Amino acid sequence: MSNTSQPVPVTVVPGQQPREVVIISHSPLFYWWPVWAVGFLMAAVSYWQGDRVAFVPPGTVAERGARVDGQDGPRDVLIAPEGQSLPAAADPEELKQPRLQMARSNDPGVVWAVTLLLVILVTHVKMRGVWSLVAILFLGFSTILLAVLGLWDPILRFFRIFDIHINALGYLTISLALFVIWLLMFLVFDRLTYMIFTRGRLRVRQAIGEGEKVFDMRGMVFQRHRDDVFRHWLLGFGTADLTVFTSGANAQQLEMPNVFGIGHKLNLIHTMLQELEVTKGS
Repeated sequence: MSNTSQPVPVTVVPGQQPREVVIISHSPLFYWWPVWAVGFLMAAVSYWQGDRVAFVPPGTVAERGARVDGQDGPRDVLIAPEGQSLPAAADPEELKQPRLQMARSNDPGVVWAVTLLLVILVTHVKMRGVWSLVAILFLGFSTILLAVLGLWDPILRFFRIFDIHINALGYLTISLALFVIWLLMFLVFDRLTYMIFTRGRLRVRQAIGEGEKVFDMRGMVFQRHRDDVFRHWLLGFGTADLTVFTSGANAQQLEMPNVFGIGHKLNLIHTMLQELEVTKGS
């Protein structure tokens, strides 16, 4: 579904017109913010629950209520198989103590994994029609509902081959690295591809080293594409793909995908075009 944006009636008041409008094309990584956001949340959940992970050799068994020398009362213990020992710390005389924090349940891992898979799906496959949106929302809602009800562990135990556990620092490391990359792309690298609309002119810079191209704004046509409701509306907060058709002897078609705040910026550009018409007719 694509549509040509229509000018919004704007009263042109001298001295109040915008001097320039900058349009920035973002990479598809812009839509990956749910992955690092949910990752930070799952890291907090895993850290808050406070369970520790112990590394043991194969064949280790857990025993409840064992008697341990030097300890008062029975204790639950891990018993390594004969001839093997638990992992040692830096000092071979000391055992490595459990320190990694991880949730007992599969719920955080399932929620994060489903989030990752859904983001990959919607950023690489165009979802057309309302039923595709309903299906994705239903899958996301069902995942969260089963996690809240604590039903993911019984389901995964039934299949026996699925288990999704990540420790708190694992979530934090992945999410922090992705967040830094996302922030660099959004604030730095995405801004290397942009358009600047000024009074009567369009300046285009599409890559480092290509310099700038300048076009006359008169006769330009703007087409806003919003093909994917889930990607553009729910993940992009109103982003859209923009195509600009220049006029004149050297007419070109300029593509600007994933533009944030496109509606407001197009309104400002139409204000500039109206000003040009007023100036031309006066």
